[in-house]
Amino acid sequence: MPLTLLKAGDSGVITRIGGKAETRAFLEGLGFVVGATVTVVNEIDGNVICKVMDARVAISKQMAQKIFV
Repeated sequence: MPLTLLKAGDSGVITRIGGKAETRAFLEGLGFVVGATVTVVNEIDGNVICKVMDARVAISKQMAQKIFV
């Protein structure tokens, strides 16, 4: 399921990252790699603040829909 379906406080392990090659490379640079655990800290208007690899990252709803847990 996409990351956007998780609620604040929920965690999941990244199973797949979709999108174009440059989108995947951008997300991997932020720490969103297959096998990493991601925790949703907060969600505001679909945009997601999450914790991945001991860092907090804010991503848009469109980016979060490309990350599957």
